[in-house]
Amino acid sequence: MTAPLTELVYVLLVVGAGAFIRAAVGFGDDLLAMPLLALVIGLQIATPLVGIVSLLVTIVLLATSWRSVNLAASWRLIAASALGAPVGLWVFIHVDEWMMHVVLGGVLIGYGAYNLLRPGLPPLHNERWAFPFGLVAGILGSAYNTSGPPVIIYGTMRRWSPEVFRATLQGFFLVNGMMIAAGHAVAGLWTAQVLWLTLLTLPALALGMLAGIAAQRRISPDAFSRVVFVLLIVLGGIFLLP
Repeated sequence: MTAPLTELVYVLLVVGAGAFIRAAVGFGDDLLAMPLLALVIGLQIATPLVGIVSLLVTIVLLATSWRSVNLAASWRLIAASALGAPVGLWVFIHVDEWMMHVVLGGVLIGYGAYNLLRPGLPPLHNERWAFPFGLVAGILGSAYNTSGPPVIIYGTMRRWSPEVFRATLQGFFLVNGMMIAAGHAVAGLWTAQVLWLTLLTLPALALGMLAGIAAQRRISPDAFSRVVFVLLIVLGGIFLLP
């Protein structure tokens, strides 16, 4: 049930770093933590662990920004993601782990490159576009804890203000994270090892969030985000290695 000391320290550092990034820029903890943890403890443990800790971070962040949530967009994204979540869970349980590594690596590289290149995507004026983006987010979230990219791209194309963008992401991540965590629990992924690791990561989670909140006031979010996106591309490339 207990992990080797070096492995445990590694998990704590990754979880703390993920919480720092999430508190500083509003997203990215799962995208960073999933590949780094999966390389050491495997997807079967990393996926439910990241699902739980990411949900905990969301609850804390949303408590300070819930008034800015775009409710019209949130319910559409959440409803569509609920349809995609069972599909993603089926993929996680039945698809070969190497193939999952390939998909996750592709998602990381594609998302990192998208944000670095900033292609001139057209604005979306119809909120019904939330349904296809939410569906993809539900599938990716349940399978790989990477529901963020489709929702972030949607918010960018909707031209949300920074305040609405950040708060609406947290609102979506809260409900979507609860659905994902519940799906993992029902599927039997909440093992004793996962729950024990979750408990041990709580101090690192708290420290990472506090540092991220402090950094948010001092570091340029754009510059910090670019560093994160380059890191995601590197991690995606590592996942594609045989």
